[in-house]
Amino acid sequence: MDTAKDIIVLDKVVAGYPGNPVLEDVTFSVKEGEIFILLGGSGCGKTTVMKHMIGLNPVLAGKLTVDGLEWRRKTRAGLFAKIGVMYQSGALFGSMTCMENVMLPMDEFSRLRRGERVEKAMSLLGDVGLADAADKLPGEISGGMKKRVAIARAMALDAKIIFLDEPSAGLDPITSNALDDLILALRENKGKTFVVVTHELPSIFKIADRCAMFDKARRRMIALGRPQELAAKSTDPFIASFFKRGTTNV
Repeated sequence: MDTAKDIIVLDKVVAGYPGNPVLEDVTFSVKEGEIFILLGGSGCGKTTVMKHMIGLNPVLAGKLTVDGLEWRRKTRAGLFAKIGVMYQSGALFGSMTCMENVMLPMDEFSRLRRGERVEKAMSLLGDVGLADAADKLPGEISGGMKKRVAIARAMALDAKIIFLDEPSAGLDPITSNALDDLILALRENKGKTFVVVTHELPSIFKIADRCAMFDKARRRMIALGRPQELAAKSTDPFIASFFKRGTTNV
């Protein structure tokens, strides 16, 4: 992992919204093939940073590159092809089957024939363990299954980088653990890079190669590294309390 190239780089980024900076001087990189977690307390800016990384909002200052390209109007189409996103609720279309949800990005942005799109969607559903649910509607499957379908959809255009927003939110511990196993398997078998927003300690310790922690009060990133090392060695009271809170949510 240490020799992998940096696929996402933030350099002195000011994160936030026009007239409302949330975090100052955010500097870190995500390596290709890494599972990188953004964490911190509620309102600390981790979701704001993710929105910058996926191109929903421009950074207020500094430089952010994805696979060597900055988010600019002329590079947006190329950059969107490199990323896939799973939103917290899954954000599936309720009137479409699981297979149709996975096919949607291909329907809109690929030149594949319908038969090829169907074949690829079925393959992706198989990758997340849901080939048998292809013809079911989102209302007919569980919350954990919806998130798996959303991950399959995020991979539909062969994105290099998959962003996951609170993947374990609302899931029981067994389902959450199985989703962590899936993320690890997709990184291992598909070579995907993952950027994950979460505050769930079991997931953080299980899947994270490294993490960046943000603090709302100090308006900056306060830690960067392997979660096991931060938990064991940090003398910062906030960091120590975050990692020693058991499974209690922040």
